[in-house]
Order: sequence, then structure tokens, then C-alpha cells
Amino acid sequence: METIILFDGICNLCNSSVQFIIKRDPKGHFKFASLQSETGQFLLNQYGISKEIDSIIVIENEKVYIKSSAALRICSRLNGIWRYLSILRVLPPFIRNFVYDMVAKNRYKWFGKKESCLLPTSEMKKRFLK
Repeated sequence: METIILFDGICNLCNSSVQFIIKRDPKGHFKFASLQSETGQFLLNQYGISKEIDSIIVIENEKVYIKSSAALRICSRLNGIWRYLSILRVLPPFIRNFVYDMVAKNRYKWFGKKESCLLPTSEMKKRFLK
């Protein structure tokens, strides 16, 4: 079963993270859609996720993961040492999400944002949902 990652398409950190994930997911386990896309909006509605949520979202096996739980779920599927970060799931979510929220709150200030969503290369296009 493929895993869907919804991300902020205008966030530089988020776009860089998508490219990072693609490079470390050679089997193509993850599929992507920006929160701003038609598909992203459809999935938010389908799973009853607030459109006000300011987080990366992972949808896997009909379950929704947000914030640090989503990030660690992604790490558990990546090649290399990144999968070992998933051990941080033993920490209580309020601790993990405190750090996650600090980065999320400042991501535009620290990393900037784009005027439009990421335009994937032809090689990357097959990983994005229409």
C-alpha cells in the first residue's frame, strides 16, 4: 500500500523535504500532493482533516498522522540512517510536537516561501498525485 504525504507546496522547507524523501525512497513507496492542490483538498475533506492544519500529513492504511508522528512515520520508511530517527516515537507526543511546532511556526521566516507550488521534474511527476 502506498503512503500519501500532504505538504505545504509554497514552503521552501517542505519542498526541500519532499526532494529529500524522494532521493531516499527509491522503491517509490511515498506519493505526494500539496495541501493547496485539488487532490490535497479532496484528501483533507475525505479524511475529515481541518483545512487550517499547519503540518505535514501522512495517510497510510486509512490512518492519518500529523506533525511529529507523520515525520517519524516517514523516517521509518527511508533508506539509510534516517530510519533510526523513528525511535523517537518513544517520546511523548507533546514533547515531539513542541519541537515540531517551533520549526513549523518559523519555517517561512527561516527558510522562505515560494509564490507557487513545486514544479516536479518529469522523473518526479510519477510520484505526485494528480
